[in-house]
Amino acid sequence: MALGTAIVVGVGPGLGVALARTFAGAGHPVAMLSRDKSRLDAYAAELASTGQEVRGYPSDVTDPDGLRATLRTAITELGAPDVLVYNAAVVRKDAPIGGDDKDWADVLAVNVLGARVAADAVLPALRDGRGSLLFSGGGLAHSPSAEFASLSIGKAGIRTYAQVLHEKLAGTGVHVTSVTIAGAIGGGEERFDPAVLAQAYLDLHNQPETEWQHELLRD
Repeated sequence: MALGTAIVVGVGPGLGVALARTFAGAGHPVAMLSRDKSRLDAYAAELASTGQEVRGYPSDVTDPDGLRATLRTAITELGAPDVLVYNAAVVRKDAPIGGDDKDWADVLAVNVLGARVAADAVLPALRDGRGSLLFSGGGLAHSPSAEFASLSIGKAGIRTYAQVLHEKLAGTGVHVTSVTIAGAIGGGEERFDPAVLAQAYLDLHNQPETEWQHELLRD
């Protein structure tokens, strides 16, 4: 039986493309979302060799209506999803005071609000009403840093969102988990290698329901 679509929101040169590569290699059609169309086109061309349909969909997650519309298009073109991975984040140094208000609002829209919008759009479209909603978290959710204020707040927010959504959807056949990555992705340690981390997401998607929890901590 054919597998449903894997939707990866936030596809860049590290974990994002590794997630697309891993789910495509496992037999899923893959929808890749990010702002950079040229990058998406290059990834789609690279992943064509998997034999699965892999398409890029340019999207700005700070635009809720636009994100919903893009997700609807991807689902229409590639089929009902089995899994959503929300991997979008703005990684930057900033302080808990000062800065531009609109800029902060945009950053939090990427780091937190986009996750809720994506989940809200994908949940009713899941194949047979079952599947996985997986969110990329970070160690700053547990150990926040004043030098990375907005990212610390964002990772705490997405961890909490996954926890309450996990509770809300318990018993429905929908697996909700945040993957808290407490280390430098691609920094040289094998457990933080993008391909190794991507395999952990795939393993979560295929995990027996008796083992479901709201968080996987990779430290």
